Amino acid sequence: MRICSDGFEEDFIDKERAMYAIAFTQNILTGRWKYLIIWYLDGSTRRFTDIKKFLGDLSQGSLTKQLKELEKDGIIKRVVYPEVPPRVEYSLTEKGTRLLPVLKNMEAFGNEYGEKPRSAKDS
Repeated sequence: MRICSDGFEEDFIDKERAMYAIAFTQNILTGRWKYLIIWYLDGSTRRFTDIKKFLGDLSQGSLTKQLKELEKDGIIKRVVYPEVPPRVEYSLTEKGTRLLPVLKNMEAFGNEYGEKPRSAKDS
């Protein structure tokens, strides 16, 4: 199997359709912050500064890169308003909204199998 900037090998797509589908979805979500960006945009339109504030220690360049990739993949929509300074807003597309159940399943798995927060009495 070969995954590169040009996509997947046609042989792989044809012969291993189920595995391709999983790899395709994983390829869209690859990036440390993409899951959180999608989750944060669920049901809301957000400005760049709101997303950056929510994510905390993320550099402006890294956030811009993640947002551009999500936009290129059709997961989010970017709207620039002709104001000074320009106002930029992000929201989920229909395709992005279709990813939310994947994130909900990841949440359920993490809740069941992830580490539980330690309480003060456990210390």
